[in-house]
Amino acid sequence: MELSAAQRDRARGALLATAAGDALGAGYEFDGPRGPGEPVDMIGGGLGAFTPGEWTDDTSMAIAIAEVAATGADLASEAAQDVVVARWFQWSKDAKDIGVQTRAVLSAAARRGIGARSARAESEALHRSSGRTAGNGSLMRTAPVALAYLDDETGLVATARVISELTHFDPDAGDACVLWCAAIRHAVLTGELDARVGLGHLDAERRQVWEQRLDEAEQSEPRDFTHNNGWVVAALQGAWSAITTTAGPDHLRLALEAGVRGGGDTDTVAAIAGGLLGAVYGASAVPAQWRTLLSGWPGLAAADLIELADNIIDHGAPGR
Repeated sequence: MELSAAQRDRARGALLATAAGDALGAGYEFDGPRGPGEPVDMIGGGLGAFTPGEWTDDTSMAIAIAEVAATGADLASEAAQDVVVARWFQWSKDAKDIGVQTRAVLSAAARRGIGARSARAESEALHRSSGRTAGNGSLMRTAPVALAYLDDETGLVATARVISELTHFDPDAGDACVLWCAAIRHAVLTGELDARVGLGHLDAERRQVWEQRLDEAEQSEPRDFTHNNGWVVAALQGAWSAITTTAGPDHLRLALEAGVRGGGDTDTVAAIAGGLLGAVYGASAVPAQWRTLLSGWPGLAAADLIELADNIIDHGAPGR
């Protein structure tokens, strides 16, 4: 697929704005809701003593996926997933912040030999034993999957779910990744904002449930989901609420700030929102002061994220 300059900018934006939302929310993680007039900025701090502009686990885990996709490897293959899981495990050893569920799955998988098969087995075992594996940890990292399948919607749907299942086996997590990846793909290709475009990829019963959840988000404020936005459904609703209850010529910035003001898991909600907002408005819409500050594992900055995005959409070919 040959992308136009505008489409390429939007593809870059999906990854760049994920990181921007993540870094913006890092310093406010698990704070309560903030008033509409209270400032929001890349202040650093948070759970991992992050520097101003430094992204957290949300973007770091996405980068591991992006690195593999940027080589031209097919993320649907077990070999590619082996590399992703190994990269996650390498990162986790020194991570400033990592989700409880993700750490549990990776640690258990490492005891059996780190790789996609062991990670998925441990992810499924945790789900079968606890029934509580619908955290937001797979949705926050899903944007690179969408970029890898801009020319293959069917492949996107299948791969979004299997990449989610490497750590989050719950169907809600898989559904959320399918819906958000489909929305990002649609936004990159058309410039349109539509969280419902992927509903047809769910079965009828699940489709109805998610329709109601999206309706609820549009009729609510991000703060209405603060109490449980560690749950993938509430995180997606908080992100979609932040997007749909804000407007204006600077919509990307305003919506990310609204997501952070909602409180709770602020970096993740804003990272999720950023993936879709960036896909609509492009890397060029990410404020320059944010791009200047952005940095994080594994020693990358904003320009590196743009290069990663280029290589993903070029399937490993040299960037234009």
